[in-house]
Amino acid sequence: MTVNRKYRQTVMGLNQPWTLIATENGISQLLYPPLPASLGGLNQDLFQEDQMFEDRSLFVEFGILELLEQYFAGVPVSFDKVPLDVGGTTFQRSVWTTLSQIPHGETWTYKQLASTIGKPSAIRAVGTAIGRNPLPIVLPCHRVVGSNGTLTGFRGGLQLKKDILALEGITHLNAVGHERFQF
Repeated sequence: MTVNRKYRQTVMGLNQPWTLIATENGISQLLYPPLPASLGGLNQDLFQEDQMFEDRSLFVEFGILELLEQYFAGVPVSFDKVPLDVGGTTFQRSVWTTLSQIPHGETWTYKQLASTIGKPSAIRAVGTAIGRNPLPIVLPCHRVVGSNGTLTGFRGGLQLKKDILALEGITHLNAVGHERFQF
């Protein structure tokens, strides 16, 4: 049985460290502070600190470091050529792949995304899949908003979602939703 080595690299964005996790096959997770104790339902096997290796060259080879630096500097970038190594169900992967179709500087609603994947009645399931997105920014879940055009739900909190959207020039959205997502 072949064991995929796991690699870790820290990048700075929005004045805080973000942690990239990868295998030799591609980028697996992008975690932002504070690192949640439970990782919000993400694949905890991918984040066992004692089994992580530091290897900046792997992340350079994937092109992810330069792209993230540009993104956090406010430059529109495409992550389409970055190799990914994500798990998830077939449904989750379809949602995550569709996230990359949302153009920089634009937002879609959960309903719009559900319709795009051919599951117009699966709005809640789409929201759940988005909440388990292992690669925020790369698969831009922050670009999904409520049907009324407001900021709703984000694992990092609505302030972080608002800050990320502001990098893309989106500053007109108001926050609503459960109090744990409030500012």
